Amino acid sequence: MAYKDLREFIQRLESAGELRRIRTEVDPELEIAEIANRVVKAGGPALLFEKVKGHEVPVLTNHFGSPRRMAWALGVEDIEEIRRRIEGLVKQRPPSSLGDRMRAARELLRLASYAPRTVARGPCQEVVEDPPNLNAFPALKTWPDDGGRFVTLPMVFTRHPETGQRNVGMYRMHIYDSRTTGMHWHPQKVGAMHYRAYERLGRRMPVAVALGGDPAMTYAATAPLPEDIDEVVFAGFLRQKAVEVVKCQTCDLEVPADAEIVMEGYVEPGERRLEGPFGDHTGYYSPAEEYPVFHIERITHRRDPIWPATVVGPPPMEDCYLGKATERIFLPLLQVMLPEIVDLNLPIVGVFHNLALVSIRKSFPGQARKVMQGLWGTGQMMFTKVIVVVDEDVNVQGGQEVLWKALNSIDPQRDILFVEGPVDALDHAAPQPLMGSKMGVDATRKWPQEGYQRQWPGELKMDEAVRRRVDELWSALGLPAEARRQDA
Repeated sequence: MAYKDLREFIQRLESAGELRRIRTEVDPELEIAEIANRVVKAGGPALLFEKVKGHEVPVLTNHFGSPRRMAWALGVEDIEEIRRRIEGLVKQRPPSSLGDRMRAARELLRLASYAPRTVARGPCQEVVEDPPNLNAFPALKTWPDDGGRFVTLPMVFTRHPETGQRNVGMYRMHIYDSRTTGMHWHPQKVGAMHYRAYERLGRRMPVAVALGGDPAMTYAATAPLPEDIDEVVFAGFLRQKAVEVVKCQTCDLEVPADAEIVMEGYVEPGERRLEGPFGDHTGYYSPAEEYPVFHIERITHRRDPIWPATVVGPPPMEDCYLGKATERIFLPLLQVMLPEIVDLNLPIVGVFHNLALVSIRKSFPGQARKVMQGLWGTGQMMFTKVIVVVDEDVNVQGGQEVLWKALNSIDPQRDILFVEGPVDALDHAAPQPLMGSKMGVDATRKWPQEGYQRQWPGELKMDEAVRRRVDELWSALGLPAEARRQDA
């Protein structure tokens, strides 16, 4: 289902007992973050803080903070539904009959219907703040040594100055004062590429920032899409309905008409300011560094806006569930490029870029290393510090199983590969910013062509007839029911 706006999603959560309204006054400086941190780690509900100290605007957080809520945010009961939908698109065969061609034509028409639809007016422009005052909104300070308050769930809209290609990204924004913020564009991000193009031309770059709206649009801003795929179209695909957009009042950009709050402004070429530090999703502070500056010319919002925010820190946190959704949704696209991949797991404790567990159908010597190199050459997978490749019969989602089998299958000198290349800007372990080493581990069963001349041992398995007999005896043994049948 497509939600009309953030409020409709909130209603869905509340009716299912997945949202708690907090009516006690709390401080947006540290207190909301501490409450959210405890709740998400306990597997608790979304939180709507209705009485925020010093502000009339409520704060919503943790609405993506569980697999169930993450799926609901994208209009499904299970994220695997979206994975299967994408898989159906990328694995289509060329039409071989009239019926196939008609079905393909209908599919193309349906995809075309996901393009955004421009409307004349939207709720996001019900109120115009003149002059704009960002300090009127309850942006959070989340950790004690943060450089200040930050906008943590923004959708940042830009266009390339020459191609006109739109990008929507999510980049934290350090609030300096009522009309300026930092723009935390890592150099590999598309927003930063657009900015560099404006700098080459010596031109001011228009930027619009939206908060709220259908959560599918918020998720799309985080998705690692190829540069030429429009996030607004992708959001339409996710929600199975076009996103309605409205033209900004001060620049030639469009934003979701049903957003809660919109900031319109610009970034000057060559202007930098110290941004951070910030308690980040790695569980460590990212240091203060020079980043572009966003100047706000206008703020528009609904008559009774809600401020959406997320709190990041030591995992698990809310952003982990956004990352796990990305893992499942984009698996079919990785499989198009590397068809031997069976499954992928980016463990939450790896905070997205530190560890990838990959199972493959191995059909030739050295294939695990081919997969490692292919993944490092694919979009944001280039940041993955450690890739562990196992055989297809290993369940990479199985926690202890994958570690047990991987550790039993490697000879470190033979099976570990080190390479150098780009690393995430938040990787504090790298010897220098943005560049460092990555490690690949080939934990597949080794073949003679890979220098293994011994016989690979058989895995311990109980006779199935004995297992069935013990199943029948179990109730008479007086042992715990939960131990009745083990799959190991």
